[in-house]
Amino acid sequence: MIKAIKKPREVEAKQWWPPTDERHDSSMLVDRKGNNVNPPDYRQIGDLYQFSKIPGYGDDKFMFETANGKVNINPGDWILTDPETKDSWPVRKEIFDNTYDLVE
Repeated sequence: MIKAIKKPREVEAKQWWPPTDERHDSSMLVDRKGNNVNPPDYRQIGDLYQFSKIPGYGDDKFMFETANGKVNINPGDWILTDPETKDSWPVRKEIFDNTYDLVE
């Protein structure tokens, strides 16, 4: 058996907090329509959005659009972006803390 170690690769990282949290960055949320057609006003890969704007019906849930579909995102999760490809993906806080080191 051959062993391998993953090569280190620097990515851009932003921690996400919901609008009710003082650490919230409103520039991270988009407000686009949810249909699967592709004018600029429709959801695109890399969009972070509120599941519903109806109070009590999913207004506390947030989603992230990936190339593989929609995923839930929770307060404190990280959005990582590859600086070369510009691909973005969410990472749970616990996984980020165990896998990544912050660099300045």
